[in-house]
Amino acid sequence: MSRTTITLRAAACAALLAAAALPASAQFGGLLRNLPVPIPGVSAPAAAPAGGGDLIQMLQQSLESIDEPKEIEIGRQLAAVLLGSKPLHADMGLQRYVNELGRWISLHSTRPTLPWSFAVIDDPGFNAFAAPGGYIFVTKGLVDRVDEAELAGILAHEITHVVDKHHLQALKSKAAAGFGATLVGSQLRGDARGLVQSQVLSLIRNIYTSGLDKGDEFDADRHGVALAARAGFDPYGLPGVLQQLRTVPQDNPLFTLTLATHPPADQRLDNLEQAMGKRLDAFAGKPSVSIMQRVQAR
Repeated sequence: MSRTTITLRAAACAALLAAAALPASAQFGGLLRNLPVPIPGVSAPAAAPAGGGDLIQMLQQSLESIDEPKEIEIGRQLAAVLLGSKPLHADMGLQRYVNELGRWISLHSTRPTLPWSFAVIDDPGFNAFAAPGGYIFVTKGLVDRVDEAELAGILAHEITHVVDKHHLQALKSKAAAGFGATLVGSQLRGDARGLVQSQVLSLIRNIYTSGLDKGDEFDADRHGVALAARAGFDPYGLPGVLQQLRTVPQDNPLFTLTLATHPPADQRLDNLEQAMGKRLDAFAGKPSVSIMQRVQAR
């Protein structure tokens, strides 16, 4: 990357980070009470999404022609596949807290009117997942290892993926690259329906096991830090998570997927340091609050 490109990106980030100085309209803790536990309209599929062919048809359209209702439907089908692999955690107090926290942060994004839903998956691994349209999941293993500011940073990172349609773009690219030729051959044999379903599942799983483009992850880090600060949280929450990831052994099975689908933590920290500098130091240093404190105080 040229020095000019780096300078232009840094300038763009500086403008975004400066926007974080806008005060939140109110504090998170006192608002968004009694929201419904997610995930509305989503249930885990027994095998493959029933509308697999419709999903592929939507992904074959230009990004501009995928309107918000179509984007939400694509996300709903992806969320169903994610829930098909692991159930939601049974603690409804924790589910409601994470949903409130995520909804509060999403209100400070550039797409506050999406039907945002946040949930905790009953899995000991350290992972977070986003799907188009505002579906975001974190694992119980992640929640157990972070405090509120760190969780806010992670959710802001995932919200940025949704806002900027990173998964939608990746799905379209993968569908265009590997799906069409196989489907044509299947249609000639008359077994397209079964292939569509299996290909859709393969496509969705591939997105979450191979990860997004490195540039998308760096952008989600930079914009996520600014979004978390704008929502009233310590902007160093996400860097704190990355510091934790730096020390994790590569062979730790609970972190395998996260480490495999993201750039190295050192690279992400260096990128954030260039973007943030000391611009957000005034918003840092807030007392650490544990998630269990929040849940038990409700």
